[in-house]
Amino acid sequence: MADVASHAHAIAGVQAMDDQHGILVESLNTIGQQLTRGRSATRLAEQIARMAEFTDMHFGCEESLLRRHGYPRLAEHREAHQNLMGQIKLAMQRAEQGEYVELQRIVTSVRGQYVEHVEELDRDYSLWLNARGVH
Repeated sequence: MADVASHAHAIAGVQAMDDQHGILVESLNTIGQQLTRGRSATRLAEQIARMAEFTDMHFGCEESLLRRHGYPRLAEHREAHQNLMGQIKLAMQRAEQGEYVELQRIVTSVRGQYVEHVEELDRDYSLWLNARGVH
């Protein structure tokens, strides 16, 4: 999945956000690998909680950047962030409950949704910001 991380990392086009995108995709990949290796529910829940905290910080940074520059689709972007955070919180609950099959499904779904989010919504704002001199 390193290719997915590199691909998502290169798509958005605003350096600070791209760096965070790479970290988040790598975290999702690591959690997926740990699931297949049978890590304990407690350890997975802790890792997902750390990822959720970083994701929340990242989304806050993005939204602040977009608000500062008057991005016209900020409300749509914020809603997409809230939906992804809801899925991450669901993954954390499933890990805490030791529901590995459901957790694997959710983690795979979140990874796909996140990469799609970066490739579509984040690419859209980055093109908009790049046109205004923000890189």
